[in-house]
Amino acid sequence: MASLNDIRSTFLDYFAKNGHEIVDSSPLVPRNDPTLMFTNAGMVQFKNVFTGVEHRDYNRAATSQKCVRAGGKHNDLDNVGYTARHHTFFEMLGNFSFGDYFKEAAIPYAWDLVTKEFGIDKDRLLVTIYHTDDEAADIWKKYAGLPDERIIRIPTSDNFWSMGATGPCGPCTEIFYDHGPGIPGGPPGSPEEDGDRFIEIWNLVFMQFEQFEDGRRETLPHPSIDTGMGLERIGALLQGKHDNYDTDLMRALIEASANATSADPDGPGKVHHRVIADHLRSTAFLIADGVMPSNEGRGYVLRRIMRRAMRHAHQLGAADPLMHRLVGALVGKMGAHYPELTRARPLIEETLRLEETRFKQTLDRGLRLLDDELGKLGEGRPLPGAAAFKLYDTYGFPLDLTQDALRERGRVVDTEGFDAAMAEQKAKARASWAGSGETADAAIWYDLAEEHGATEFLGYDTEAAEGQILAVVVDGDRAGKAAKGESVQVVLNQTPFYAEAGGQVGDTGTLRTDGGTARIIDTKKSAGVFIHFAEVTEGEILPGTAAQLEVDHARRGAIRANHSATHLLHEALRRHLGAHVAQRGSLNAPDRLRFDFSHTRALSDAEITEVEAEVNALIRQNAAVETRIMTPDEARELGAQALFGEKYGDEVRVVSMGRQTNSGKGADGETYSIELCGGTHVRRTGDIGVFVLLSDSASSAGVRRVEALTGEDAVRHLSAQDARMNAVALALKAQPDEVPDRVKTLMDERRALQNEVAQLRRELAMAGGPGQGAAPDPRDVGGVPFLAQVLSGVSGKDLPALIDEHKARIGTGAILLIADTDGKAAVAAGVTGDLTDRISAVDLVRAATPVLGGKGGGGRPDMAQGGGPDAGNAAAAIKAAEAVIGG
Repeated sequence: MASLNDIRSTFLDYFAKNGHEIVDSSPLVPRNDPTLMFTNAGMVQFKNVFTGVEHRDYNRAATSQKCVRAGGKHNDLDNVGYTARHHTFFEMLGNFSFGDYFKEAAIPYAWDLVTKEFGIDKDRLLVTIYHTDDEAADIWKKYAGLPDERIIRIPTSDNFWSMGATGPCGPCTEIFYDHGPGIPGGPPGSPEEDGDRFIEIWNLVFMQFEQFEDGRRETLPHPSIDTGMGLERIGALLQGKHDNYDTDLMRALIEASANATSADPDGPGKVHHRVIADHLRSTAFLIADGVMPSNEGRGYVLRRIMRRAMRHAHQLGAADPLMHRLVGALVGKMGAHYPELTRARPLIEETLRLEETRFKQTLDRGLRLLDDELGKLGEGRPLPGAAAFKLYDTYGFPLDLTQDALRERGRVVDTEGFDAAMAEQKAKARASWAGSGETADAAIWYDLAEEHGATEFLGYDTEAAEGQILAVVVDGDRAGKAAKGESVQVVLNQTPFYAEAGGQVGDTGTLRTDGGTARIIDTKKSAGVFIHFAEVTEGEILPGTAAQLEVDHARRGAIRANHSATHLLHEALRRHLGAHVAQRGSLNAPDRLRFDFSHTRALSDAEITEVEAEVNALIRQNAAVETRIMTPDEARELGAQALFGEKYGDEVRVVSMGRQTNSGKGADGETYSIELCGGTHVRRTGDIGVFVLLSDSASSAGVRRVEALTGEDAVRHLSAQDARMNAVALALKAQPDEVPDRVKTLMDERRALQNEVAQLRRELAMAGGPGQGAAPDPRDVGGVPFLAQVLSGVSGKDLPALIDEHKARIGTGAILLIADTDGKAAVAAGVTGDLTDRISAVDLVRAATPVLGGKGGGGRPDMAQGGGPDAGNAAAAIKAAEAVIGG
């Protein structure tokens, strides 16, 4: 039996033999389509190629694209685990033609692969076409020999694809497999088409037309092909299964779940195992592509998927976190084709373990609340929306998680009520993301790239060079010139200015021509074109002229030092905190560096000291910083760390620095830090100067952020600290190294004096000293001895101790003390233990507090406290308390 890995390889090998470029899967976070939350089809990475904005050095391609459908309009989450073919994560096999071949080749490619390579019985196949696509019908008849009754014409949009309201579009043809009359269902287009007898296995899209806003549809000059075949679906068919979850890959994950929970994979917990297996794939791949669980955007969707799987693990009886223990099974099945899983395994495991540990703390309470709410309802009644919102707001249960839990009990949620309760927080709870990656207005930069090629970067070797101005862009359009005072974007054939990427900020500096001068205020990059953002300071800047370019040397030097220090910091954190540490973001600016990394807790003082010391030791080595160019695979074999958010091509720069020491973390003399990086760096580690780790804080769930200084900024920081320490030492009349002990002694003396003063105040109050009046004796109120007193010069925190002393003195009774401090009142009440079944100190305080202008107050039946802004009403407050006692 062919495995899913075999089937994937057969597909890609077949198209490779037929002249197709085998292109790696793009990340699950799209870089070229801000309208998508996740990559959900194979054509996403080729969108700009299909629209003509971008060109590749090949015109036919094949991929196995990883996809997620769990958010936005492409959301299969609710059905996963309950049906045979719904998944949050799936692989889409596809072949693409960018104006190379069309229907006459695409249909034969598909037919030969399905019937010859895969060996599917052609008599069990039928196809659909768009009802007016006679060309496709003729090819199916002639090449595949299909009769008319097995070529079904569909007149709906199901068989006509479009990229949007306007743009490329065209008819589709779909290949269906007939499982035979023993399975319910009818052919596509029939009233029974929703049955499982006829299953679509491949969809071929013919991009044939361009749709215009006025309704016109014209034939494209270079028609193209986009196909999609779900690996899980074709795998089930080729393995003789009718359920995607019975394929070898999914079965291996299901059995791993069953082994870990000691629960029968095909017993009552079958659905739970299926959900866990599916969600394990989507969560692992999303984390590997840089998504971390959070309360918004993509991270929110990831957390929903994770928590849904974790609830199903809980229902299987998993007492301890389960999901992270299954990652090894997934890597074993898919890591060979998707090496990012292997590289990210420590991070995936740590993230899953942490998230499940946190979720388990709230899951039991949330499910108890759900049971309580259902117990109040009549049979079959929906869960009120307010209760579902409480589960969301208090326990972090997304609505779909509650719905999933209720589905097993035959209940639903009052979603209208939920939406009403959610109204004020809706924007916060939903996936309110703004997309990412290259923006839709980048066509001008693609045009310039097509016209002139990518900008050549000279800045690794020089910070001053000459370049030819290729274009001047003002307000988004090419301009013939830019005059003094105008803001402009300049594109050159080559430049020493680094464009913002990989956390390193863009360069600034000066551009000079024979006719004018401009100040470069930033540099960015799009489509391989370096964009110099500038302000013209003298004369005019014209396209077609030569320019002298000079980077701000001091600023670049500081940026280089911070970027190189970031590499050393990254490795030091990995060594001291664990292999799960991975970069989640960075900023290398001229005045500081900021580094975000995956870690679940704050750094201890000892860890901060150790990391800072290790980085400075490597700086003092003054080792050469080496750069090599190699393929990504060679770099990874070397052990290079790939930086978060970077997009790597056929060749990468590998930056190495530092030497291992006798720290026990590696052999002496081996390279300390090896990373893939396109940024600029110092020539020797000693050029960094000095490194100071300033702070550690939480950036988001499971992500820490540290900030640091290097070079002159670090020296100035240390000098300022010394100056402050010397000033403190002078004030204390001590040497700087004596300051900590001297301060501790002073703090101890201050606490002792505070305690002594507080004791004296209490003794004065009890003795009826100056300003207090004589300590009163209790009077009878409703048969209860009641002692009340207004005190000055006593703080609210002194009152409980005074009440305890009065209790000891009077033996039985109730006490109310009011402290008057600059017109504001603190009130405390006490009741001896023999009377608390009749009188509560809380009731006394709550009667007195409103009279003093305050609210509430609370405590225990024997001791309570409150307060208010108006001590002038103390007498009335005492009377209010008396009324409570007198009943």
